[in-house]
Amino acid sequence: MPDTRWLDDDEQHTWRSFLTATRLFFDRIERQLQQDAGLPHAYYEILVRLSEAPDRTLRMSQLASSSLSSRSRLSHAVARLEESGWVRRRPCPDDRRGALAELTDDGLARLQAAAPGHVEAVRANLFDKLTREQQQALQEISDALVAQLSDAPVWPAVGDADGAGRPA
Repeated sequence: MPDTRWLDDDEQHTWRSFLTATRLFFDRIERQLQQDAGLPHAYYEILVRLSEAPDRTLRMSQLASSSLSSRSRLSHAVARLEESGWVRRRPCPDDRRGALAELTDDGLARLQAAAPGHVEAVRANLFDKLTREQQQALQEISDALVAQLSDAPVWPAVGDADGAGRPA
């Protein structure tokens, strides 16, 4: 294809390094959560999003979009979290078609128990490896990518002004 904008050697190196780093990083994070907390990262993310929402409750559609999940995948995950007693689903009082997901007290306790190990894994595998300047550059790069790739704001969570003091 004559119009293909092939990657030059530096871009190819950057791409492959980025791809490898993100895969290795998320593999470690997933393993840590599974081993230490018995939670897949996707379920942990749902618990975090709900913990940050007003009254620990979000519409299922908001929860799906903010966690970058399809509605069917989110519905399955919430069903599993309901079975564990960590999330409760209830009808939306304003819209008969909508449903709300609410973090239960047991779910909050589960999140609070899992958070220290998860935060330490994030710190050890990301922040401790980078200088403050590299961390700032990573934030700027990530924000730029999110702005280009997302149709709607996904972070901070609805109702969270700055994300400070929250589980990672």
